[in-house]
Amino acid sequence: MTILEITGLSKSYSSDKHRTDVLHDINLKVADGEFIAIVGFSGSGKTTLISALAGLIDVDEGGVIFKGKQIDGPGPERGIVFQSYSLMPWLSVTGNVSLAVDAVFGGKSRADRRDIVDKYIDMVGLTPAKDRKPAELSGGMRQRVAVARALAMQPELLLLDEPLSALDALTRSKLQDELAEICEQEKKTIILITNDVDEAILLADRIIPLTPGPKATLGQEFKVDLARPRDRSAMNSNPEFIRLRNEVTAYLMAIGAERGVDADEQLVLPNIVPITQADGPPRAYTEAQKSPRDKHFLQFSQLKKVYPTPKGPLTVVDGFETKMDKGEFVTLIGHSGCGKSTVLSMVAGLNPITEGAIILDGKHITQAGPDRAVVFQAPSLMPWLTAYENVALGVDRVYPAAARTERDEVVRYYLSRVGLADSLDKRAADLSNGMKQRVGIARAFALSPKLLLLDEPFGMLDSLTRWELQEVLMDVWKRSQVTAICVTHDVDEAILLADRVVMMSNGPNAKIGNIMEVDLPRPRSRRALLDHPDYYAYREELLEFLEAYEGGANPSAEQLKSIEEKCAARIARQKRSVPLVAAE
Repeated sequence: MTILEITGLSKSYSSDKHRTDVLHDINLKVADGEFIAIVGFSGSGKTTLISALAGLIDVDEGGVIFKGKQIDGPGPERGIVFQSYSLMPWLSVTGNVSLAVDAVFGGKSRADRRDIVDKYIDMVGLTPAKDRKPAELSGGMRQRVAVARALAMQPELLLLDEPLSALDALTRSKLQDELAEICEQEKKTIILITNDVDEAILLADRIIPLTPGPKATLGQEFKVDLARPRDRSAMNSNPEFIRLRNEVTAYLMAIGAERGVDADEQLVLPNIVPITQADGPPRAYTEAQKSPRDKHFLQFSQLKKVYPTPKGPLTVVDGFETKMDKGEFVTLIGHSGCGKSTVLSMVAGLNPITEGAIILDGKHITQAGPDRAVVFQAPSLMPWLTAYENVALGVDRVYPAAARTERDEVVRYYLSRVGLADSLDKRAADLSNGMKQRVGIARAFALSPKLLLLDEPFGMLDSLTRWELQEVLMDVWKRSQVTAICVTHDVDEAILLADRVVMMSNGPNAKIGNIMEVDLPRPRSRRALLDHPDYYAYREELLEFLEAYEGGANPSAEQLKSIEEKCAARIARQKRSVPLVAAE
């Protein structure tokens, strides 16, 4: 039976200067008890759609019918959980959930209302913390409060607006599993707005993409024909999961590419040399980082970092040791607190080394320098300067002997490569988060560094925008072949970018737990990887490693042996060229 029907829904916003058409001709029927996941890019109107379903905004055309009645405002039969928690900071967990329960069930006795509150607090696993205030809770715990509050209203329709997107990957995966269990218990009709394809497949009955705006509309539907309950680890080797994941990803990449900006392939770098390579050859994009050392270009020797604390010294990283060849791309992956960013900050010269050494191109790293370019999670642009001026700041310092026209060509070349040829003169303050990070990437490559360091460069972006920028990064990197290290929490990103994935054990006293050689052809693209027969074997190896260390655990000898055996089996299979999964 149809419980919700959206017909011809359109919504625009107007200002004094112009009109923005956000949604256009949205049509959808949702059956009672169905779980729908709507995936889309940032700015496509996902939150506008969920707000219309909640009755929080008026639409321009069309409408929404819930159980035979037109929605004309909010109501308790439609519960909603937003990305931001919106909790009352002066109230406890119990107090925040009680607010909703008292408003909806005012006719019930105090004892009955208390039972409802306790039931849903317990359902989300917060009974031990029910007297804490939001300031005393982690981000994941706060979002659990928001979920408990929505469920406690006992709505017939639950609307989830990217409820987990602000959380780190480990917390997000835990809450996805918990949400799946709750959905099985409650059996509600649910519409989830998300940018995470894996999350959509794990939870939903149907996945429906929202096309990029303006005038976003619903695209091709994908039915999720996987038995419940769905196990995250088991799905990785499930042929139906692989097929569906590939199809949804390919579709989203295709509609995303239609809005992309192509770089001008005619642009060529000028014949100039950065200050740190005065004796090097001229063309930065083909012969940057010139060095007689191809092997062991970067060396970590028994690296150790200790921080003083009120309770005594805390050893975050202990005995980190590896070597990188010139032009190699390594990704660092591990759980929060394992010291990934600490290692990167020591390589950058931004964090003093306690013990051990880092040697780059034959020289010990003791401080920051222009031979190492860093791209952080937040690009740290000067908001009053344009995209061009932000990149030019670094270029002017690194190429002091170059003519103004040559430095101008360097800036324009890299901004064009990251798809910002038409946005050179836009102020940083007027750019989207994705565009700002493109400027950060352009600025880093424009310095022609010996070593490129990326600290979760796409961590603040939605997953679909992250895909786009990963492709941008790969496109620019293949032209320079700069030696690079990228810290990430994203398994797919780690595989896409790397020649080797370095997996770190849990902190404190974190060290290298495993190293995975990624023997996949370059140049790489996400779409090509999805079709590669060994891609999901690499993915399973990484996921198993992360699961072994999940929650601060130290894996058993059996778990580590299992990882090693799967790694050996994959390598043997690759040598025999026998595919893991037959191509669809």
